[in-house]
Amino acid sequence: METVFIGFGSNVGDRVDYCDRAVTLLSLLPHSRLAGVSLLYETEPVRDRTDPGEGWFLNGVVQLETDMKPRSLLTTLQEIERALGRDDDDRSGPRTIDLDILFYGDHVTKEPGLTIPHPRLHQRRFVLMPMNELDPLWVHPTLKQSVAQLLTDVPDQSHVRLLFPQPSTRYGSRPTCHVPPGS
Repeated sequence: METVFIGFGSNVGDRVDYCDRAVTLLSLLPHSRLAGVSLLYETEPVRDRTDPGEGWFLNGVVQLETDMKPRSLLTTLQEIERALGRDDDDRSGPRTIDLDILFYGDHVTKEPGLTIPHPRLHQRRFVLMPMNELDPLWVHPTLKQSVAQLLTDVPDQSHVRLLFPQPSTRYGSRPTCHVPPGS
């Protein structure tokens, strides 16, 4: 099993519902266990080579333990995006849900359509804040810095604020850990 961190975000429609549905579907992945879910953060859209629209995002990070291979996981995440109404023809535009593999253990992968760790995560406050909540000591395998250090040094000055009050979701308002039956 590998520890995997997946970033999620939504900036159209019922953002809370889309995020909650995405986390629910991630919790049902085969050969996987949901190990943690960050709080939700409201973030202004980042316009670097894209136009995600005017709507602010709700963002968070999920921690999974999985034995799914990276390419298979990416395919599954794209299926979840489509199932939740993501527009495949305008992937850089406003989105019902966006799912990104941030880290897959300490693996480094550069293949067509798949780069792990996510190539811009260290530049994005909206990724680092919820990631820092789940595991501030996680070390980026190529930058050799912890998530907490990356957050301290991030040049991104976009607004990222904890959503308050946190919505009532299946996962509550704190990261959750699955306890195996009989433990």
